[in-house]
Amino acid sequence: MIKRIVKLTFRLDEIENFRQIFENSKSKIRSFAGCHHVELLQGTVEKNIFFTFSVWDDEAALNKYRHSILFKETWAKTKALFLDKPEAWSVDLVDQG
Repeated sequence: MIKRIVKLTFRLDEIENFRQIFENSKSKIRSFAGCHHVELLQGTVEKNIFFTFSVWDDEAALNKYRHSILFKETWAKTKALFLDKPEAWSVDLVDQG
C-alpha cells in the first residue's frame, strides 16, 4: 500500500468553497476502487493550508483514480481556488514506531 499526501494552499476567501467541494466528493473518492482511506487536514495556524491524506492499494490504483472523470471534475473545481501551487508526495510506511 502507498500513502498519498497532497498540500493545498487556498485563497482565504475560497476556504469554504473548497470545503464544500471536498464534502461533495469525499464519499465518491473513498469508494473508488483501490482507495482505503481519505482524510482532510487543516493547518492550525495557516487556516488556508490543507492536506489530503489517502491510502491506496498501489501506484496503479492511484493513477487510475487520477485519470478518472471523478478526479478531473473535482480537480478542475479545486484548482481554481488555489493561492499557491499544490505539492504532492507518495510515500511508503517505513516504521510505525
